[in-house]
Amino acid sequence: MSKVATRFAPSPTGPLHIGGVRTALFNWLYSKNRKGKFYLRVEDTDKERSKDEYKNQIIKSLKWIGIDYDGDEYIQSQKVNDHIRVANELLKNGNAYKCYCTSEEIEEQKKRARQKKTPYIYDKKWRDKKESDAPKDIKPVIRFKSKINGTSVLKDLVQGDVEIDNNTIEDFIILRNDGTPTYNLSASVDDHQMNMTHIIRGDDHKINTFKQIQIYEAMKWELPSFAHIPLIHTIEGKKLSKRDQASTLDDYSKIGIMPDALRNYLLRLGWSYKDKEIFTLDESIKFFNLEGIGKSPSKLDMSRILSMNERYIKNINESDLFTQLIEYCKLYKSEIKPDKKEKIKKSLTFLKNKAKTLEDIFNNGQYIIRDEVNFNKDDMKLIDDKARKVISDFQAQFEKIDLPSREILEPIVNELIKSHDTNFKGVGQPLRIALTGSKFGPGIYDIILSLGKEEVRKRLSAKIA
Repeated sequence: MSKVATRFAPSPTGPLHIGGVRTALFNWLYSKNRKGKFYLRVEDTDKERSKDEYKNQIIKSLKWIGIDYDGDEYIQSQKVNDHIRVANELLKNGNAYKCYCTSEEIEEQKKRARQKKTPYIYDKKWRDKKESDAPKDIKPVIRFKSKINGTSVLKDLVQGDVEIDNNTIEDFIILRNDGTPTYNLSASVDDHQMNMTHIIRGDDHKINTFKQIQIYEAMKWELPSFAHIPLIHTIEGKKLSKRDQASTLDDYSKIGIMPDALRNYLLRLGWSYKDKEIFTLDESIKFFNLEGIGKSPSKLDMSRILSMNERYIKNINESDLFTQLIEYCKLYKSEIKPDKKEKIKKSLTFLKNKAKTLEDIFNNGQYIIRDEVNFNKDDMKLIDDKARKVISDFQAQFEKIDLPSREILEPIVNELIKSHDTNFKGVGQPLRIALTGSKFGPGIYDIILSLGKEEVRKRLSAKIA
């Protein structure tokens, strides 16, 4: 067998779907594991629906999640003449024929099938007719002569042996009457010309595989190996579609899911290796195999994605986390000012507490990022005369401090608790509201130290309405 070669072949007719990303990931990892090649093929022959913006989004999405492909993108529309040439070869060697059925005739056949409640299969009307019987005013389609008798067995690397009756595969169209090739012809020719050794794709392609194998056999080409991955379902158990919420990578990056975390989640979605949960990129490549792919559909679980992301946030190097946070803010929020960046960087250790996403960290750091305190109206109702006196007394003591530290601040807070006959909340909550605008947020010592002396003085001096 030649060196392993796999491909990911999306159509640029919409944003890249999360199921497609997992398919790309499995192909990429399989090739990397076998020290082979992985290619991106853009199947853009649907001229009306294919758009460059989607092609660019697909490329950007793969790059974002860390999947790199070998060479340039393979653009299917540039190979159409090769597809047509193969269709004509199949016609010439008796493995295909011209079909002159009108659209009305086909519709009538479909109607009869619906009435009988049976799947529609073309009735092979033109399969054995002579060219001399052809009407002059109808442009024919070219149909492949599918096997009529016996059964075919697909030796699937994930599903095991899959057997079907050959008579269930109709004489499918390989060239439309406008001369354009159909998916099954184009995919077969491209896979052959690209020297693909393994076709790894969703199991909704199984029937296409049987058709494509027949094209391979008719052309006497060497067959690749096939592996069909069960589809991803919603948490309710329905097939995930592009219309579902959180179905594209953009949906995840917008809320601050990190690429490494999502890639780890997708790797484990329908694949396992012993009882290991967290995989570095190198480990993913080292351990990936087709044997670990399950045979049942997987459910996309947002709570598990968030949990995985939280795990990465807690354990990632803080310098890397900071870089990703700044990039995230630039893309989806607003660029953070240089002087605020330093404060955020120093405060990441506590800002990331309980954060499941980069957006959570951004929200936790709002009191640092904003120049003005944005007061929560309901929380402001908690600032009564006693709370104002706590703030005023703290302010008087704070003025005497040269360089704030936890060791210096703790005795001041303890003295306030004692003198105001209250508890830690009675002191911490008014101060937190005065400094951040909300009763929720980091610990009061973390807030004071992250803002710095001048900013704390400025905020405590501001009138609280």
